[in-house]
Amino acid sequence: MENSIYVGLSSQISLERRLDVLAQNVANMSTPGFRATGMKFETMVSKAAKESSFVSAGESYIKTQPGPITETGNPLDVAAKGDVWFALQSPAGQVYTRDGRMQMSTTGELLSVKGYPILDAAGQPLTIDPNGGPPDISSDGAVYQGGRQLGAIGLFTISPNAKLTYFDNSAVIPSVAAQPVLDNPDAGVIQGSIEGSNVDAISEMTRLMSVTRAFERVDALLRGNENTYTEAIKTLGSKT
Repeated sequence: MENSIYVGLSSQISLERRLDVLAQNVANMSTPGFRATGMKFETMVSKAAKESSFVSAGESYIKTQPGPITETGNPLDVAAKGDVWFALQSPAGQVYTRDGRMQMSTTGELLSVKGYPILDAAGQPLTIDPNGGPPDISSDGAVYQGGRQLGAIGLFTISPNAKLTYFDNSAVIPSVAAQPVLDNPDAGVIQGSIEGSNVDAISEMTRLMSVTRAFERVDALLRGNENTYTEAIKTLGSKT
């Protein structure tokens, strides 16, 4: 019976982590460029009682599948095409995002919606003429204003073996340095569009309800075991 409590607790810990992940995904269903979190779980066999299986707390990872593209008509909105990321200069260093919503500062610097500079392939901030009107951005990321090229939006690839951590919601920091993309016909940008979150809303809501019910069942099991122990102690105590 004691093993069943440990197994139940290990399940509850893993389910709680899963609930946190699902809640975060659901909360960011409408966040442009957001990348959902997935969970990997392992089962460990107890050395003391090999018939008991314990669930590990789980390992999280960030899913990199693309989200849907939506046309906005805003010349300062860009969506990434292909397996590439935009680069931002942040207090944590160079970070990467698929959220291509840009804004322009009073001095003409192109910034993310969070106020971080958009970088070119060399890691330098992009600046245009604040009085020169909306920019034209070609499919390769080149930024034009008045027919003159003023720079190009940097596109970067992240190794599939890199571990990603979140930075400021939609951005990520890879464990391996991202590399600039040059002359790749499969990579580019789409002006006047943004990429949505890659969260599958229906699937995540279904999983959230399923995990919630599973958590409640395990909780009921643990409470039942606790009551059984309490009654056993009372019975044994009354006989002494």
